[in-house]
Amino acid sequence: MDIVVENLTKKYGAQRAVDDISFRVKTGEILGFLGPNGAGKTTTMKAITTFLTPNEGDIKVGEFSIHDQPEDIKKNIGYLPENNPLYSEMPVIDYLKFVAELQGIEKSKTRDKILEMINVCGLEGEKHKKIGELSKGYKQRVGLAQALIHDPKVLILDEPTAGLDPNQIVEIRELIKTIGKEKTVILSSHILAEVEATCDRILIINKGKIVADGTSGDLRKQSEGKEILKIKIEEGDKNEIFKALQDVGSVGVVDFAKNNENAFEIQSKPEVSSKKDIFKLCVKNKWVLTEMIPVETKLEDVFRELTIN
Repeated sequence: MDIVVENLTKKYGAQRAVDDISFRVKTGEILGFLGPNGAGKTTTMKAITTFLTPNEGDIKVGEFSIHDQPEDIKKNIGYLPENNPLYSEMPVIDYLKFVAELQGIEKSKTRDKILEMINVCGLEGEKHKKIGELSKGYKQRVGLAQALIHDPKVLILDEPTAGLDPNQIVEIRELIKTIGKEKTVILSSHILAEVEATCDRILIINKGKIVADGTSGDLRKQSEGKEILKIKIEEGDKNEIFKALQDVGSVGVVDFAKNNENAFEIQSKPEVSSKKDIFKLCVKNKWVLTEMIPVETKLEDVFRELTIN
């Protein structure tokens, strides 16, 4: 079930929390939704779940519009908000039974659905414990179970791994990837490594506007523009090498690498590579090129470049 967001705008007084954004998430796709605090992520997710009504624009989940068929959308969406809505005094199994009733699951199917969620979300050893006795990681698993119990076609996850330790993050990440094979998933997170490892596509929002949309590889390439290389050249005068590198036509900037007299950092000119030219220069001057390493732009660098004020 596709999600189509069209010209979405949400205002709070004079402030535009979301400012005329449009995007599509295809069935079976996991979309990573990134942005700094206050960028409009949670507002957009709440609009998709029909929790709030936008001032302008429309959102369609499958064939249903948030304006005309909000109840149909709710039936097809599983939502895990940032603040996990759990009842700490209820045992896990009783809570899931309660959620199943809220979701209108037939009584004859309730037991099987609860057992399925306990198995899928890895809650077998915790099912009789009170939710308040669980670790943060298992509470998140219960939150996922409540979002999944009615077998929604769309899953909206707002900071699903917030506050988890590294092992728990890996476990929840793998669970989301498994779930995402059959559903349409939007995942919001501040953990960039998690988004890169989990999501098929990344959308970055800043000040209510979409500033980037693509795979992590696409975003790095768009941000790079210029190739950066770390090279090491032996058996030559470092100053002579430095000047010769500056004269290479495809080289934009040359700098000495820190703590190494024989190493240099090269920034190629926009949209060109200087690797072959540097190699030919070394052959011509009988210098020994012992190292040439491309420096890859990190997703953190892309995010910072697009969202810094």
